Amino acid sequence: MKKIVVFLALCLAATTTQAQEANVQLKGTVVDTVAQYVYLQKFHNKMFTTIDSVKVTDGKFSFKTKVKLPELYGLSVNTANSPLYIFLEKSPITVKLSPVKYYSTSVVEGSASQDLFNLYRKSNDIDISKFITEHPGSLVSAYVLYRNWSYRLSPEQITQNIALLDKSQQNSTYVKELQELVKVLNGLQVGKKAPDFVSTDPEGKSVRFSENLKGYTLVDFWASWCGPCRKENPNIVAAYKEYHDKGFNIIGISLDKKKENWIKGIQDDHLDWLHVSDLLFWNSAIAKLYGVRAIPGNYLVDSKGIIVAKNLHGEELQATLKSVIK
Repeated sequence: MKKIVVFLALCLAATTTQAQEANVQLKGTVVDTVAQYVYLQKFHNKMFTTIDSVKVTDGKFSFKTKVKLPELYGLSVNTANSPLYIFLEKSPITVKLSPVKYYSTSVVEGSASQDLFNLYRKSNDIDISKFITEHPGSLVSAYVLYRNWSYRLSPEQITQNIALLDKSQQNSTYVKELQELVKVLNGLQVGKKAPDFVSTDPEGKSVRFSENLKGYTLVDFWASWCGPCRKENPNIVAAYKEYHDKGFNIIGISLDKKKENWIKGIQDDHLDWLHVSDLLFWNSAIAKLYGVRAIPGNYLVDSKGIIVAKNLHGEELQATLKSVIK
């Protein structure tokens, strides 16, 4: 990543302490829209939850909410859409909040962490280890490792990058989540037994994974709202048609929130196999059990539940099935 000015580095050094509760000093103006309220949202597990709201008066708003600082929050005029990602600190922060282009035109002043986050997002070629080494005490480093890199790295690589962070970040929420993820992923290597689970099918019936293992089974994580999943589905359908009669089965696990969208996605994409979901989005118990941080994702297991392969996409799925199904 390109050099960060010394002033920014010095500002970040003042924001590296462990998160503590304090009254946020956050005010701003709403532009490019007429809004009645501005919503403050807490980020956790790739989701935002509204924790406070204030009325907009003459285009202005101000929060004095007691929250953990520094932390990542969301700011929006409509909780139905993705908010502005904003790193709040103990310093006074002002925002020009615009919902245009998913809040990308909004301006945040007073947060050194936000400045670093914006620079990160504008960089096209990131070496995550180098980035952390350059900013080891920043919450932003812990966050991007958790949010943007945990699904790309092996458990060993995640651990190595955690070690690059300062002690000030070792107890952060993001590092704790990563450490738990490493434990889960270490138990899901090829040759390990896939964990059993019970969930609900579209008809409301209870389904136990271990009771549906025949031949080879693809444990497929997807959602109707996931564009890459819908793009991948024709490849999975083709593999199913080719190998189902030879002992290949699929159990689809959806991270949907709305049942009607889940069922419509199954029907529209002709996914004619077993499906389950707890409709809890990224809070899906099965997704957590399998360390799923991005979708589409999958595990191929044999009749005993032993993991044979992981994350087979495109032609890889049929090539692997051809090699294991005799």
